[in-house]
Amino acid sequence: MTFTDQASGALPHSTATPAGPAAPAALSGLAVADAPAQARFGGPLTSPGSRRSAIDTRTSEPLLDVTIPVFNEERDLEACLRRLHAYLLGSFPHSFRITVADNASTDGTLQTAERVARELREVNVVHMAEKGRGNALRKVWLASPSPVLAYMDVDLSTDLAALGPLLAPLISGHSDLAIGTRLTRNSRVVRGPKREFISRSYNFLLQSFMGAHFSDAQCGFKAIRADVARQLLPHTLDNAWFFDTELLVLAEKCGLRVHEVPVDWTDDPDSSVDIVQTAIADVRGMARLSRDLVSGRIPVPELRAALTRGPLPASSRAQEQSPGGSLFGQLVRFGSIGVASTLAYLVIFLLCRGIMDPQLANFLALLTTAVANTAANRRFTFGIQGSSQAARHHFEGLLVFGIGLALTSGALAVVHNASGGAPDRWLELVTVTAANLAATAVKFLLFRLVVFRHRPVTAVPGSTGTPAVPASTAGTAPAPAATDASPPRTETAQ
Repeated sequence: MTFTDQASGALPHSTATPAGPAAPAALSGLAVADAPAQARFGGPLTSPGSRRSAIDTRTSEPLLDVTIPVFNEERDLEACLRRLHAYLLGSFPHSFRITVADNASTDGTLQTAERVARELREVNVVHMAEKGRGNALRKVWLASPSPVLAYMDVDLSTDLAALGPLLAPLISGHSDLAIGTRLTRNSRVVRGPKREFISRSYNFLLQSFMGAHFSDAQCGFKAIRADVARQLLPHTLDNAWFFDTELLVLAEKCGLRVHEVPVDWTDDPDSSVDIVQTAIADVRGMARLSRDLVSGRIPVPELRAALTRGPLPASSRAQEQSPGGSLFGQLVRFGSIGVASTLAYLVIFLLCRGIMDPQLANFLALLTTAVANTAANRRFTFGIQGSSQAARHHFEGLLVFGIGLALTSGALAVVHNASGGAPDRWLELVTVTAANLAATAVKFLLFRLVVFRHRPVTAVPGSTGTPAVPASTAGTAPAPAATDASPPRTETAQ
């Protein structure tokens, strides 16, 4: 990766003053990624009371770094850069940099970017041999010395008037990430029905199967605080279009606040993006990210302990006590897991039925799927992470399994007695399937109301809002467990 940097220091029109903390000298290129975040940004990630610190706008480095990832955009790039530069110069009150991230273009994109950069000193050019928007954003953001990082698509489909509302909550410390959304009632969008359907369907899948709370994962108009980005980016893997979704899901799992801004958005009819292939790749990314979260490749509890904000008075509301989000989302995820469990149950039952009594085959099939079912519902349906109370959850899950065993065993006994002790195999299969479905409905109610019900932690008398450590977890670090039960907040500016 090579850098062509035409930006240096604060702009003449900036309101920045030299009174702020001095930035380290000669921080440029990839070397910035190795500098300690506290040294670069002048303070810890959170201020006293677990509130995010406001960003000091008097930094000698550009406060904002807007990345434009490009691949073979020779035709549109110059007009985009000049329009964005003119808007920031006239409307953004702080210093800024525009970084063109050229990822393996084969036309004259790089030459065009470098020519514009020689004329406009706030334009920076980065060239990478590897292709992929996610790869470009990850590398540029990790190398940038700016405390606020943003990106937008080269076609500038989003009205730039939304940039101020996008950045303000990050600078103030109110939010950690900010995204433009085209899918709220206050957004004004011009695009074809095919793109609209695919976009809404994809975000519905994210909300239903991954418990996402944000409304639009794919809008090319996002920003993040650099102190947060340096914690999250090393745990992202996708190098293409799923990068946005991966970063947002990870941020929500870590309890960060995502601010949403309704945008005015006009579709680019000449876009070269294959939306069908992109959608398929995104679904594959969802499956991979789910495996990463379940396997523990991403250390979510540790990240939550390092990044999450302290409890607020609003956290006592019943809506925010439900770890898994809405009832509809829980039903969708529980149903999907239930279908997989039922199929696995039937396969195991048929395999065991050939060599043993039907009651014993039913017991082994139920027991085998019950443990996996409880673990999957604990993680995906109800959004509980980490090992805290896992033993209790599985024990209570086995009690629920006992109810399912009673229902299916009773149904088998009834059909055997009614048929004289030798029913057809298909009748056995239909009977246990129907009984298993009934047991599944009972299981969902018990999981939601008993097993995975949020249990508020009693505060220490006279404390300032810090929850007491339950006796059963004394001697362990309470931070990850205390935040696991509270879903992240995704806000929409109206």
